[in-house]
Amino acid sequence: MLRNVLGKTFRFLGYTVQYGCIAHCAFEYLGGVVVCSGPSMEPTIQNSDIVFSENLSRHFYFIRKGDIVIVKSPNDPRSNICKRVIGLEGDKVCTSNPSDFLKSHSYVPKGHVWLEGDNLRNSTDSRCYGPVPYGLIRGRICFKIWPLNDFGFLRASPNGHRFLDD
Repeated sequence: MLRNVLGKTFRFLGYTVQYGCIAHCAFEYLGGVVVCSGPSMEPTIQNSDIVFSENLSRHFYFIRKGDIVIVKSPNDPRSNICKRVIGLEGDKVCTSNPSDFLKSHSYVPKGHVWLEGDNLRNSTDSRCYGPVPYGLIRGRICFKIWPLNDFGFLRASPNGHRFLDD
């Protein structure tokens, strides 16, 4: 009797560990659902929108200018932020605010990206904390899930003029 109970218990624990490992790998390498908060990505992503983030792009270095990414916050590593990639390593980027009369530019260092929110007047981004290490990228947002009337792939940046070609 005891042997039977122990056998079932260990079998259950074995299945739990196996499925836990599969779930971990799925969320770490494939992607997951993310609830976005804050106004920094408006009008593209509103507060409380639900999006799908895939994680394969970061592992294979497929992040491109214009992609919206989930990143560990450089200011608070316990939280994630959602921003658009404006520049990749070696790119020349505008580091000043839209309201600044004199525009300043800089180059993105090796192994880093330049991130900005679509709502430039209400976004804490690379203009505040500088270039972000590529290793902090958690995933790339593919499409919006909620609200249903906005379901689908995300639209282009309203700040396309900030992408500099050099």
